[in-house]
Amino acid sequence: MPVVNRIADFSEDMKTWRRHLHTIPELGFDLPETSAFVAERLREFGVDELHEGIAQTGMIAIINGQGEGPTIGLRADMDALPIPEETGVEYASTKAGNMHACGHDGHTTMLLGAAKYLAETRNFRGRVALIFQPAEEDGGGAGVMVDEGIMDRFGIGEVYGVHNAPGMPVGGFVTSPGALMAAVDEFHVHIQGVGGHGAMPQDTRDPVMAACGIAQAIQTIVSRNHYALEELVISVTQIHTGTTDNVIPDTAYINGTVRTFDPKVQAMVIRRMQEIVDGQAASYGVEAKLEYEKGYPATINHADKAEFAVEVAKEISGEANVSAECNRKMGAEDFSYMLQARPGAYLFLGQGESAGLHHPKYDFNDEVAPVGASFFVRLVERAQPLT
Repeated sequence: MPVVNRIADFSEDMKTWRRHLHTIPELGFDLPETSAFVAERLREFGVDELHEGIAQTGMIAIINGQGEGPTIGLRADMDALPIPEETGVEYASTKAGNMHACGHDGHTTMLLGAAKYLAETRNFRGRVALIFQPAEEDGGGAGVMVDEGIMDRFGIGEVYGVHNAPGMPVGGFVTSPGALMAAVDEFHVHIQGVGGHGAMPQDTRDPVMAACGIAQAIQTIVSRNHYALEELVISVTQIHTGTTDNVIPDTAYINGTVRTFDPKVQAMVIRRMQEIVDGQAASYGVEAKLEYEKGYPATINHADKAEFAVEVAKEISGEANVSAECNRKMGAEDFSYMLQARPGAYLFLGQGESAGLHHPKYDFNDEVAPVGASFFVRLVERAQPLT
């Protein structure tokens, strides 16, 4: 796999960093050991500025190039997942119930590798802002960092991110212009009825039947209110009610997820869901309250930046191993907040056959880290060349 020679030279160091990070998975914004390790490496590399405590445990490292120029942002997420690890590797998690099941240890390592190279060579003009982010999995750390003003504070003009992809050939890249990953929302329906004896339903207002009616009716939004060629997923994922066979309960609860790309589709879903909840509640004689929570917005690449990133990726992995025609993914990614704030692009980097993301047997492929680091550094050198 063609990687930058100097990065190949310290690829074993990168493996060591990654495997250490794998042993100390931390969640959300609470990443004291992870951020301390990253900060220590960055100081060793000789970055020009290190700004810690952004979004609690996030940080921005600045590396100055040669001469005046713009600032390009490169982002890695650092947090893990609350999943017990089942890999059996010697560097497995030392934190019970937590593991790096999404490869953020690898993403952090790729950006550290890029930092080491860029601090040594400085073969670019302007500046690089290395964004080490907490709470991608839960909490929207990217949005928090944007809200705390990183784009204006550090003069970031464009921003890029990469995520590993199990099942894709090792070192291959895919992306696409425009929408790449979905917006993710969640809904909660709280139903209040009147419980009673299961043998005397006429004396109750049954929340169980209301829950069934609401759940089934919600599924008609996709099939009857939505244009079939526009992506939309609505999944009811939880219904909780009742305690025993001969008691009709007082309450029921419904929960689920909505995935969209178009804000107009999202607005339609919210409207129809409210109408369904209100109408079904009236028909069953119960009270029902809908709580609809908007989550991460859709991840939408800027077309010219995606095209540029693809050209850089081809330099690293070869034209045959790079595609600009990635199918849209119904998963979500909080890098979307950074792309709302600045032009840029997000890409997937193949890590070969492995367990899937968020699986207890998943492990990042260390062969991939030098490829990702090489992509990051060539992105900088191409975007902000010395001549």
